[in-house]
Amino acid sequence: MQMTRERKAQIATILILGGALGLVAAKKAVWRPASILGTTTAAATPQDTIYRMLDAARDGDVRAYLNCYTSQMESSLRQIVKEKGEPSLADYIRAFNASVKGVAIQEPRPAGDNEVRVRVEFVYGDRNEAQIYDLQRSAGQWRIATQENTQGVKTIVPYGTPVE
Repeated sequence: MQMTRERKAQIATILILGGALGLVAAKKAVWRPASILGTTTAAATPQDTIYRMLDAARDGDVRAYLNCYTSQMESSLRQIVKEKGEPSLADYIRAFNASVKGVAIQEPRPAGDNEVRVRVEFVYGDRNEAQIYDLQRSAGQWRIATQENTQGVKTIVPYGTPVE
């Protein structure tokens, strides 16, 4: 049984489109070869750690949230879990994240060996607030060591106001 020329063209088209889709997925980090090999690239950059922390907060995933922290911050958060329970912290981090309309993360600035400082601006409906995160790299993972709140800036035109 021989394949017709048309059938060969269909198969070639499917293979080419499949390959292109695979390249696009890999480029957009939907799929990475490392994930198949069992290695993780979840905290390849300090920004990745901050996004992971925000995702965990949005989902109320306390374990993933705690995994983004180190040092005294991690100890303090674990103490809250001991005293008030995981559901309480999950509710708190979900509520914190629910009011965030947008996030702007600046490029990390070196603060020492395996340490960086990152300014993160949170956009709320009525104001913007910036926080400074100090991250440390340990065992190939970036984790948040400290966080400083800065003064919020009230917006002149609240987020979501229709433009006339």
